[in-house]
Amino acid sequence: MSKAPDALMLFAAGLGTRMKALTANRPKPLIAVAGKPLIDHALDLVWGAKIGTVVANTHYLGDQVQAHLAGTGVQISDESGKVLETGGGLRKALPLLGPGPVYTLNTDAAWTGPNVLTTLRDAWDGARMKVLFALVPTEAALGYAGAGDFALDEEGRVTRGNGYVYTGAQILNPAGIETISEPVFSLNLLWDRFIAEGRAYGVVHRGGWCDVGRPDCIALAEGMLSDAG
Repeated sequence: MSKAPDALMLFAAGLGTRMKALTANRPKPLIAVAGKPLIDHALDLVWGAKIGTVVANTHYLGDQVQAHLAGTGVQISDESGKVLETGGGLRKALPLLGPGPVYTLNTDAAWTGPNVLTTLRDAWDGARMKVLFALVPTEAALGYAGAGDFALDEEGRVTRGNGYVYTGAQILNPAGIETISEPVFSLNLLWDRFIAEGRAYGVVHRGGWCDVGRPDCIALAEGMLSDAG
């Protein structure tokens, strides 16, 4: 098994349009859930996993995110000119993140149970894997209304399908990202390559997860966190 990464990308540049009026004057990562901003819930996982290099991208109301992160040691990848989506944003941030595989973590979810980043670290095998997704069963995904993102086989490989939801946490080897010509693109382009190569894997998060993408999901997340104590 290859060494697990020690660098993480926080995706914090989204417009947050599904949050409607809540993001009129503040970016989604700073919306409070259970008394603290969403991005701080993500950072609790990061600091708990003792990850050394952390980069956050910013776009919409990015000055507020930068001010919030001042003094934390989190580096900023500024996308104020144009939001680059997940793939373009990660590629722009790679000089700050350094070479090799990286964690990425969305900043619009709440978690309970084991630290998902530690779970990813323990399961990562860079000799076999190009990407390792943290997944939850579709029926256990709070705030999510779809049929699922992936199917998971007995060896842990994923294919597009139903049954499991991608939680927004992964370890990804970005090799090949430089060959994508578009400046703005989703990481789905890399994922599809890795799935076709049989090098996309998943690990199931054994705790609670709530997608906090809409106003009504805030109460769901707070109830989940309260139930977990």
